[in-house]
Amino acid sequence: MTTAAHGKLLFGIYPGGVAGDDTGGLAVGPPDDPARVSSALDRLQGRPGRPFLVRAYTRFDDATRLGRPHPTTAPAGAAEYAVRGRHLDLVAQYQSSAGNVDGYCAFLRELVEQYGPVTSTLQVTEEPNVTSNPTLDGHYPRVHEAIVRGVSAAKARARELGFAHLRVGFNTTPLFGPSASFLTDLAHRGGEGFIADLDYVGLDFFPDVFRPIAAPDLADAVEGLLRHHRDAALAPAGLGHLPLHITEHGWPTGPDRPLHRQAEVVETVVRVVAAQAERLRLSGYTHFALRDADSARPGLFHRFGLATDDYAPKPAFDTLRALVGRFSV
Repeated sequence: MTTAAHGKLLFGIYPGGVAGDDTGGLAVGPPDDPARVSSALDRLQGRPGRPFLVRAYTRFDDATRLGRPHPTTAPAGAAEYAVRGRHLDLVAQYQSSAGNVDGYCAFLRELVEQYGPVTSTLQVTEEPNVTSNPTLDGHYPRVHEAIVRGVSAAKARARELGFAHLRVGFNTTPLFGPSASFLTDLAHRGGEGFIADLDYVGLDFFPDVFRPIAAPDLADAVEGLLRHHRDAALAPAGLGHLPLHITEHGWPTGPDRPLHRQAEVVETVVRVVAAQAERLRLSGYTHFALRDADSARPGLFHRFGLATDDYAPKPAFDTLRALVGRFSV
């Protein structure tokens, strides 16, 4: 994964219905429809062969059995969508209450063996800086060690198998105040070998979702956040040379959250990311999510989709499709 040139981005989307919430639970609804998922991905991608990421999640926990294939959980069977120029953006969550880092590293090596041919990016852990939510990896012991050792284990196995295309990284949410030291502490723990094995760093961010931002201020807020992350979090940690990929961004619809505003937010955020791609070394943008978990539920986490839970597109679907056509690599 390299920095986008002239505002061009590697786009992707999470195509499943299940979403984590802020209580440690899951927002669920009707099951995924693989045929409709494939059709929607084709429409967003725009043309066969255009690079496009399919974000998928799998998990290591204390019940995981090694030495066998590991299914993706969200969405199930994600590899079937890695066709016509699409590749997986595979998230390997670390959720071992026992702190089994050795097992997690073995799990990552097996993921490289199983999914390497159809995977472009392998993300080691999900939001490891967030400690308060058991659906996220920062809740689990030894997560820093899991990142450091996991990145190098996955990268070494990719080299052994000749998967030069496979990029390995990790992500965080925005880091402010004392939390900005998360990356510095991680880099210090990992040292030069860990930094050399990293291909990118990811950022999950959801401006105007959890803290309201007035519409006229959104573009400046997004640019300011991205600059802060590059200058105040990545650079002091010695990671300023690495591409930054927006690994999750979205805006839910629902009561007091109109469809047209979702389209406006997607348009604004993607255009800011594209405009700052060269200056801030931004490599790509992955949207969360393709469809609602459950369009009948008013909850925030049930309606992040660009489409309803029966795949009827909201206005933001065509907005993103047009942005892919305009800014895709």
